[in-house]
Amino acid sequence: MKPWHLIKASLAATALAVPFQFAPASAQEETITISHYFTGEIGLKGITEIFADFKEKTGTTIADSPIGHEDFKTGILVRAAGNSLPDVFSYWAGARTQFVVDAGNIMPIDDMWAASKLDEVVAKSVADGATMYDGKRYLVPFGYHYAGMFYNPKVMADAGIATMPKTWDELLAACKTLKDKGIDPIALGSKNRWPAQFWFDYLLLRTAGPDYRAKLMSGAASYTDAEVKAAMGLWKDLVDAGCFAANSNANDWTDASDQVARGDAAMTLMGTWITGYWNGQGLQPGTDYDFFEFPVIADGVPNAVVGPVDGLLIAANAANPEGAKELLAWLVSDPAVQAKWAEAQGALSPNVKVDSSTYTPVMQRALAAVNNADAFAFNYDLATPPPVAEVGLNMFAEFMNDSSNIDALMEKTQTAAADAFKE
Repeated sequence: MKPWHLIKASLAATALAVPFQFAPASAQEETITISHYFTGEIGLKGITEIFADFKEKTGTTIADSPIGHEDFKTGILVRAAGNSLPDVFSYWAGARTQFVVDAGNIMPIDDMWAASKLDEVVAKSVADGATMYDGKRYLVPFGYHYAGMFYNPKVMADAGIATMPKTWDELLAACKTLKDKGIDPIALGSKNRWPAQFWFDYLLLRTAGPDYRAKLMSGAASYTDAEVKAAMGLWKDLVDAGCFAANSNANDWTDASDQVARGDAAMTLMGTWITGYWNGQGLQPGTDYDFFEFPVIADGVPNAVVGPVDGLLIAANAANPEGAKELLAWLVSDPAVQAKWAEAQGALSPNVKVDSSTYTPVMQRALAAVNNADAFAFNYDLATPPPVAEVGLNMFAEFMNDSSNIDALMEKTQTAAADAFKE
């Protein structure tokens, strides 16, 4: 399985363009089956409205089968193994898509990409980094996210913190100030393991850098290396200093988000989908919540940002491949659709024709953070093969339960990861 590389972020927003044009709908209604993880607080209402718009424009029905985020991860692989995939399904760009491509489950879309002139629509950095596998196009990017330190401005102001931390020492100082005020500095909802990965990602990227991190993700480096232990040591410093709210592994990411929104905690490291969740609760961007970039730790290390690219794939044995291609081309090409999805999910659009004024002020700053970065890295469980990702995710959860012996934990993790790379 090929190692997954970093994509350099150079996304730019320009003026709106003419949306994708459809051929007239056939007299007989067609159906496209689709399954996705955009449920509940992560976009179900928005995606349902978008599919209804597609039917109105084309006469084609979308047979929609949303599945909860955690269940989807294993459920879609079971369906792939049983050759029972829907025509279209959502998936995360990176090692997970490579995994299903390698298994022969996915249809190449080079013809549709060329016919729809998607090179003129999708930012080149995203197109090159997220859509190509083994030299062919497979994935249509639907939206992407950036992970940052989202915080409650009132809590920070009340604690006397007027300037958000830019360095590691400043973050530690802010945590001490908040604790002295009786406020939990950082909320982490790691019940489902993956929210903890952003801490590992940024600590490793900010110290060892993107090139080393890519080696670790591909199995060319070891979890027992000094670089990994150093990153874990910084994480341990935060834990030992009481910077995290108690019982992280008992809460999920929405619980942690609620802690920050209520003012019980000051900040949380999370993806931009948190803005869609908070907007749905009536919170105002820039007033009730804001973000700052993960602090610099070591001088001279490239500035890498972290996040996932949500994509759409067509099954190799799709019953309606032409309809599926038409749907995917429209979803990414139409600026209005992309703008609607960005608002509904708190996502950034891969479509360069989407006007940046579509975004809230907070999301405009998130876009700027991505554009100004030296590299964009897929988060941990999308950057390493799925069997290895399971090893790492388990390690993060175990660490949050007991951070006392990093050396032993890394030895255990390396043994399991080496076995997983052989699968």
